[in-house]
Amino acid sequence: MANLPKEIQALQAKIAPIEAQIIQHPLYKSIQKPEELHPFMQHHVLAVWDFMSLLKALQIELTCMQLPWRPTGNAETRFLINEIVVGEESDELPDGSHISHFELYLQAMQKAEADLGPIQALLKALEEGQTVKEALQTAKIPEGAQKFVNFTFEVIATGKPHIMAAVFTFGREDLIPDMFQAMVDDLNARFPNDLSLFKYYLDRHIEVDGDHHSHLALSMTAQLCGQDPEKWAEAEQYVLQALQMRKMLWDSAYEAIMAVQV
Repeated sequence: MANLPKEIQALQAKIAPIEAQIIQHPLYKSIQKPEELHPFMQHHVLAVWDFMSLLKALQIELTCMQLPWRPTGNAETRFLINEIVVGEESDELPDGSHISHFELYLQAMQKAEADLGPIQALLKALEEGQTVKEALQTAKIPEGAQKFVNFTFEVIATGKPHIMAAVFTFGREDLIPDMFQAMVDDLNARFPNDLSLFKYYLDRHIEVDGDHHSHLALSMTAQLCGQDPEKWAEAEQYVLQALQMRKMLWDSAYEAIMAVQV
């Protein structure tokens, strides 16, 4: 994205140190066998799932999601969020069919023979009316993943689109390409013929988020924060927390991988 607003550039500089810790995390190189990927997937699937909730929360805030329909918000931000939703909720596969990235991840977990029990238990508990916090406990989700998801829903609960957009942009879309590239490089080196569906998921995110979605998200955040110093300050506060939560999630996954290796 050419000619980034000075506020975006300042925020990128502020978060660069914690981003570097995430991109250089020892987690990626710790996976020596295909089965050691399982603890990672069982943590990461929660981030894939709650990402969709954050995305849909933004769509609810920035577009009209009720009847009767009426023009809501700014047409440019409506376009930006709707464009991202299409790609994340119904991406096109090579065979022409469509799938959400969450459902694709579940398929990748199944093919890699990772345990789907906890994430399925979470979805079942939610269907039965439990709150997110209750469902996470019922499903016995790892503590690090629970904290990560609970923070995401705290962000949603602010009801402030500029905060949600900033966390979505800098805690997810703008971070993902570099973060996943590190993992893809290591997976390709260790398992050139295995984990094809999981690597497809990672490659797809690198392609889409690096080339298109991150640019849309940066534009959306810039529009929602505008020239308001207070909004940019709030955005910075929550983005830094979001990145700390990502590092904590990776720390938790890394500990689980190390436990498997013992």
